[in-house]
Amino acid sequence: MDERQAPDGGGPGDLEPGTRQRAQLRTRLSDIAWTALCVVLALWAVWALVGVARGATAWAYCVVAWVLLAAALALRTLAARRRVSL
Repeated sequence: MDERQAPDGGGPGDLEPGTRQRAQLRTRLSDIAWTALCVVLALWAVWALVGVARGATAWAYCVVAWVLLAAALALRTLAARRRVSL
């Protein structure tokens, strides 16, 4: 189909209810959200660790960052395993 031609309207669109793409949309969005959260937590944890190595007194922030990162990664792994087993 040429880009200048109008769609024929014969079938449902990509994200219409009941289509395969619509069913995968929630999974894709949750993967993006979990990945973004893990990246932000990893950056915070590394930044806090560098601060501790430089002699800053931010041990509490460093510990909290690593604990939150570990929890987020564990939950992300658990969610991925549940999705595969369903």
